[in-house]
Amino acid sequence: MRTKANIAAIKAMVMNRIGDFGLCIGFFLIYYLFKSLDYSVIFSLTPLFQSKLFFFLHYEVNIITLISIFLFIGVCGKSAQLGLHTWLPDAMEGPTPVSALIHAATMVTAGVFLLIRFSPLVEYSKVALTLISFIGALTAFFASTVAVFQNDIKKIIAYSTCSQLGYMILACGCSAYASSMFHLFNHAFFKALLFLGAGSVIHALSNEQDIRKMGILVRYLPVTYAAFLIGSLSLAGFPFLTGYYSKDLILESVYVSYSSLSLFSYILALLSAYFTTFYSLKLIYYVFLTKPNLFKNKLTYIHESDNFILIPLIMLSLLTIIVGYLFKDALVGFGTNF
Repeated sequence: MRTKANIAAIKAMVMNRIGDFGLCIGFFLIYYLFKSLDYSVIFSLTPLFQSKLFFFLHYEVNIITLISIFLFIGVCGKSAQLGLHTWLPDAMEGPTPVSALIHAATMVTAGVFLLIRFSPLVEYSKVALTLISFIGALTAFFASTVAVFQNDIKKIIAYSTCSQLGYMILACGCSAYASSMFHLFNHAFFKALLFLGAGSVIHALSNEQDIRKMGILVRYLPVTYAAFLIGSLSLAGFPFLTGYYSKDLILESVYVSYSSLSLFSYILALLSAYFTTFYSLKLIYYVFLTKPNLFKNKLTYIHESDNFILIPLIMLSLLTIIVGYLFKDALVGFGTNF
């Protein structure tokens, strides 16, 4: 029995229950105010209640602000924002294909999607938007700096996921919901590619995950290297790859937004982008390019993964190259040619 995996599973459950508790209170408040949980009813009535106050812990609080904050607590749990983020890096104990699916493309994006879906309500609370952009910027910055000092190949990618989720939340806080959704969509491709690439490396090295015990793999795993390079460049926002279109758009949206924290958020987002590039290149260098640091007996067994692993890598690599360009007009919304 893998004790670390069990502890990680319990941690993920507990952290998400804290988030769900906030989410439940948010739903109760919505039902108390609107007498319905139907999106169309809530959004059509929100302007009528935008100045309604609610007594909460002996304070008069704007009820729309209160609802938005409690919904955001749920978002923090699901999308691993600062405070409720600790389960995500530990969840890397699971199998790599599971990490690629759940922790890159589906589960962690649920919180971001909730925020985008509730945007017509959240948009009426300036306090909530400021808080959301503040937490998003801090998460993006914090996770990217932590990733620089990790040595486990999957943990680096996990913290990178945390950082990119911070970007998406930050975009929501600056009312750039379309660019947040675009980044959510794009992120799924290159992050799944990175996780599966990491899985291919771990498989080739007989379950070794420490990047300090790798090196020179470009000679033995050329296809995996090519896929990993494409994924890393896309994550770093290299021009004309998928990550570039949405990441650049978020940085621009934050820079031109009118929130009181926009400059602070923009500087943190820019620094996060720098650190992201740094750890992406560090990963490529340590795993594939530097002199070999592995045991000699492992060198004799290294082999490129079979087609069962390589075909998804090649398909994801192609998607990572073209998807951003193909959908840049469709998902950005107003002002495009779509």
